[in-house]
Amino acid sequence: MKNIKLFDPVIDLEEEKSIIKVLRSHSWASGSGNGYVKKFETNFCKYINSKNSVAVNSGTAALNLALSLIDIKNKEVILPSISFVSTAHSIIVNGGKPVFVEIDPITMCIDSQKIENSITKKTAAILPVHFGGIPCNLKNIKKICKNHSLFLIEDAAHAAGSMYDGKKIGTHGDAVCFSFHPVKNLAMPTGGLISLNTSNHKSMKTILDSRRWCGITDRHNSNYDVKELGWNYYMNEFSASIGLVQLKKLDKLNKIRKKIAKIYHSKINVDAKMPFDNNSSYHLYWILVQNRSKFRINMKNMGIETGIHYNPIHTMSMYKSKTKLPITENVGKKIVSIPIHPNLSDNDVEKIINSVNKFL
Repeated sequence: MKNIKLFDPVIDLEEEKSIIKVLRSHSWASGSGNGYVKKFETNFCKYINSKNSVAVNSGTAALNLALSLIDIKNKEVILPSISFVSTAHSIIVNGGKPVFVEIDPITMCIDSQKIENSITKKTAAILPVHFGGIPCNLKNIKKICKNHSLFLIEDAAHAAGSMYDGKKIGTHGDAVCFSFHPVKNLAMPTGGLISLNTSNHKSMKTILDSRRWCGITDRHNSNYDVKELGWNYYMNEFSASIGLVQLKKLDKLNKIRKKIAKIYHSKINVDAKMPFDNNSSYHLYWILVQNRSKFRINMKNMGIETGIHYNPIHTMSMYKSKTKLPITENVGKKIVSIPIHPNLSDNDVEKIINSVNKFL
């Protein structure tokens, strides 16, 4: 019996050729971000139409660096609890305090109507997550940020190629963080990127270029200076070369994901499921089930891999507090991700739908 993977990157000979080319070049990585890394930054900026970008080695690195641009020490950052834990960790790493806000049960994105109630004098930024690829209500969130003079940093780890208000995600917030993990829509061995959209984007890029390479600055040949702390966050040439190939076919692959999502939405017999939104990149497709453990075992026995995205962060030992988010907590007990990648055949999609409907 063929096993259907939850995630499966789409590759062809062009990715293989790009890897061989880098391998034979003997120039596999550069902290200064030249070569394919610089080309990827340029091409991704053109793709989303952002002002500037900084390529890094993961979505986690992107979040950590983006939040380092503002002083959040002993200050608060608002975010949803349904996300990968890196979203919250990036706040802690930069000395801030995560403030978890309830989600919209339809989209699983942060409920923009409930953000205002969580704003205090200590609030420094809002960090929304475009969950599964569906864009948050950025119109409301940007308005809140403007009214309270808050920085907007978007977690777009799921949203490469997603759209909002006629523009690609990556052009709305002050800084927008992408992940190019192998399971993502734009897949690399390891990678991430921060797009910058503020008026001082050039100076921000200079700062982040230094911080992604251990704080190294003013480099001339073998001489350089270090003026502040930095990290080993730079992207390697292998990832960038693959990313350039993946970028060229991202819209085409996302179109396939949307086609599958539309079929799922019309044929899966469960009330609580991911809505169809033509603006979404559909990194994930989620449903809510009552007996999740039994459901996942049954799906596994049918050769269909499923996942949980995610356990709510505010319920984990490190973040556990008196915060009560009943919608988030209910979702956290029932949410299941099913395969939606472009490698699925029509027969795979039909098998997934029939199996889901059988075991609900």
